[in-house]
Amino acid sequence: MLPNTDIIHLPGLGEKKTKVIKKALNIHTVWDLLCYYPYKYVDRSKIYSLSEVKSGITHLQTKGTIKNIQTIGSGRKTRLSAQLVDGYASIELVWFSGVNYAKNKIQEGKEYLVYGRISVFNGHYSISHPEIKPYTPETLKLCVGQESHYNTSAGMKRMFLNSAGMRNIIYHAWQLTKNEIIETLPQYIISYYKLYSLVEAIRAIHFPKDAFDLEQARYRLKFEELFYNQLIVLKRAKSIKENGVGHLMSKVGTLFMDFYQKHLPFSLTNAQQRVIREIKEDISSGKQMNRLIQGDVGSGKTLVALMVMLLAKDNGFQSCLMAPTEILAQQHFLSISEMMKKIDIKIGLLTGSTTKKQRDVLLENLSLGKIDILIGTHALIEDTVQFNNLGMVIIDEQHRFGVEQRSRLWRKNTVPPHILVMTATPIPRTLAMTIYGDLDVSIIDELPAGRQPIKTEHRVESERDALLRFIKKEADKGRQAYIVYPMIEGNEGDDIQAVEQGYEYVKTHLPSLSVSMIHGKMNPKDKEREMSRFVNGETHILVATTVIEVGVNVPNATVMIIESAQRFGLSQLHQLRGRVGRGGEQSYCFLLTPTKLNYPAERRMSTMVSSNDGFVIAEVDMQLRGSGDIEGTAQSGDCIDFKIADLYKDVELLKIIRNQVQTILDVDCNLLLPDNSILHAEYKKREQSSVRWRDIS
Repeated sequence: MLPNTDIIHLPGLGEKKTKVIKKALNIHTVWDLLCYYPYKYVDRSKIYSLSEVKSGITHLQTKGTIKNIQTIGSGRKTRLSAQLVDGYASIELVWFSGVNYAKNKIQEGKEYLVYGRISVFNGHYSISHPEIKPYTPETLKLCVGQESHYNTSAGMKRMFLNSAGMRNIIYHAWQLTKNEIIETLPQYIISYYKLYSLVEAIRAIHFPKDAFDLEQARYRLKFEELFYNQLIVLKRAKSIKENGVGHLMSKVGTLFMDFYQKHLPFSLTNAQQRVIREIKEDISSGKQMNRLIQGDVGSGKTLVALMVMLLAKDNGFQSCLMAPTEILAQQHFLSISEMMKKIDIKIGLLTGSTTKKQRDVLLENLSLGKIDILIGTHALIEDTVQFNNLGMVIIDEQHRFGVEQRSRLWRKNTVPPHILVMTATPIPRTLAMTIYGDLDVSIIDELPAGRQPIKTEHRVESERDALLRFIKKEADKGRQAYIVYPMIEGNEGDDIQAVEQGYEYVKTHLPSLSVSMIHGKMNPKDKEREMSRFVNGETHILVATTVIEVGVNVPNATVMIIESAQRFGLSQLHQLRGRVGRGGEQSYCFLLTPTKLNYPAERRMSTMVSSNDGFVIAEVDMQLRGSGDIEGTAQSGDCIDFKIADLYKDVELLKIIRNQVQTILDVDCNLLLPDNSILHAEYKKREQSSVRWRDIS
């Protein structure tokens, strides 16, 4: 049987079971099934005699003969009981559901291999709903050693497709397909790294003989996942660097120099200067720039973006800056317009709130080249938005946009524009190597002069009123504060204070201060009005949900209280903290939680208190949550779907593989040497289905 055969052709799988598996697990072919790896393993290397059963043992694997099968009770209370005897002792086997199915599965006088959880009542041992199979050499191959266990859905279990059922199906699939599985790594790689063959690895990941056999299977499959990820991103990067055509922007003109010499709002940090030089080198090469800027909150990424857009204008090109929210787009528009007051450059703003009359004029001017910089939300990607000569695309907080949303922007010019991606969500190095491995990366690792580190403290809920008094003191100095809640509407019995309740609480306890409130369910106009009041200093306190997580810039805000902070991930906590500390005054972030916390929550709180470094925080976040669940990477098809590799645990392996792939590409970039024929074929197959980060980021 070929691996690409539909699973409906497997023995024991009819139409109904096939439909359930396809729906629950998205498994369609035999190869999909073989690549559905177990989530855990149970050591089944020993078969106990019943005389060895002792108090305290939780699970038992034994063999014996079935005797005294009887159905007890009637109706819903019917149960099936049988005795398992091995010549030394006996144990009761009990079924409370699926009685008829179990009764038809066992026969008196026949020998079985039995496995299950032991229960003890009045000194008598029993196993409820045991896993039971005829004791044969074939059964031993399946059940002795490291036994695989599979995640299944409730619907699958109703069709008897539990973990044991899936194991049997996969075993039959393996037997029918093993001679047709084609190797996916060249022999010189397998030999040098002492890897299992693909056939051995698939067998051992499902049916390992022992712990060593399982570890070798895992190593081979991890190696392959990471190897082809690196081959795709590095080969793509190498190809585009050598062949990708981009707009030539070699001129440093009067707009850039006038702004740089006369109108900078503050001196550039060394990090900002370095990043601008890196970008200047890219856009002067004649190749398309594809660069990711990582910079912690408040590091000055927007100023870098503006100076890059001035370079584009000096060379005769338009630019656009796309932001994830209307609030952030408006803030970019206002801050850039303010900095450009004395510079002859035309700036436009396009969001969902732009009126039809404004929009018609804006789009006409844009198509005629009368707008140099267009700032907006996802409205920028609409087909009616046509540029005259788009040369620079900048995406702020790019992970909040879908793949297709972003890709539509650079189809707006015959020659693709230069791409600059900005994120204030630090990305762990291993994640950057895999997800953004074919982008050039710049890091702004300094804060502008005058910024003070934010003081972060972990407080318990009984200290809430004391923190409100602290806000009052800061307000008396002319400062402002945020109070952030994780929910909009509280549920009865829920220990989280909802934002509406918090709003009323704050107004009651601080009657002399004015308070605004925003959350995601508010009317957009009301939300904008309340946000504007806070930005303009008309209110002292903003009570909000995480809608203020990204881009809200109020230099006068010095206090951030995060209610129920244990409910937030590290990345969110760090982003929220970044809303304060944007001026010259000392700022504070208070993490408010219940007294008792579990370990992950305690670790998040201690990490936030001990570090303001976003990259340190990102690494801990990845350690706690795993690489597949990092904030911002699992959206709109953006997530790297590793089945078995772990980017936190396998960082050293990733480095080894990256160096190996780079060596291969340095010698044979197009993979045309005979030894690389397998790599060439696999690359073509996998590259077509992978996300093109350079094209869409």
